[in-house]
Amino acid sequence: MLCGAPSGPQPATAETQHIAEQVKSQLEEKENKKFPVFDAVEFKSQVVAGTNFFIKVHIGDNHFVHLRVFRSLPHENKPLSLSDYQINKAKDDELTYF
Repeated sequence: MLCGAPSGPQPATAETQHIAEQVKSQLEEKENKKFPVFDAVEFKSQVVAGTNFFIKVHIGDNHFVHLRVFRSLPHENKPLSLSDYQINKAKDDELTYF
């Protein structure tokens, strides 16, 4: 993987699900709604001064959301942050940089 270039899409892992769950409350607050289903299905990562994770999350029925989550470098000791998100996504929508 090139530094700065996002990885190719990969199936979500237990770590990806854990990352998504850690920012779920941030998304719920921004959208002013609860998501009873919140299953990470796919992700890409991008190494910057930390790591950006682009995660496709199933939120019920045929509805998906794309998250961009930033994980700072370990020595900074900062929590994960929801940098951006896209709602109204479909299962087949490509996970792209946003």
